[in-house]
Amino acid sequence: MSEYLPKDVREGLELARKQKLRKKSRMRVRAGDQVFTILRYWDQGFALDAEDAPNLRGLVDVFDGANHLSQCLIVASEEDGGQMVYEFKRATPHAEKAPLDYEIAENAPMALITRV
Repeated sequence: MSEYLPKDVREGLELARKQKLRKKSRMRVRAGDQVFTILRYWDQGFALDAEDAPNLRGLVDVFDGANHLSQCLIVASEEDGGQMVYEFKRATPHAEKAPLDYEIAENAPMALITRV
């Protein structure tokens, strides 16, 4: 059906679709000082607008609004329908605390109380 529409109308519809995706998405990817809006996100990767997205590669941070979701190692995969698709080589969920390298016993004391 899109073949029957004039070129200007098709371009306008495509622009409106991209703007809707950008407005709807809260997800962002940060590479260094640059921040890009994620249009699509799935377990193995994400997609950015091909016009705005450089050929990203390496370590990036993924955010949902202000929440830091993960730190990822990515590689550019392909361009698909005006979107640049990136795949995760590694995606490490963000944690508030560093992971422990020892087991905490259930009956371990919570604090050390000394006499003064």
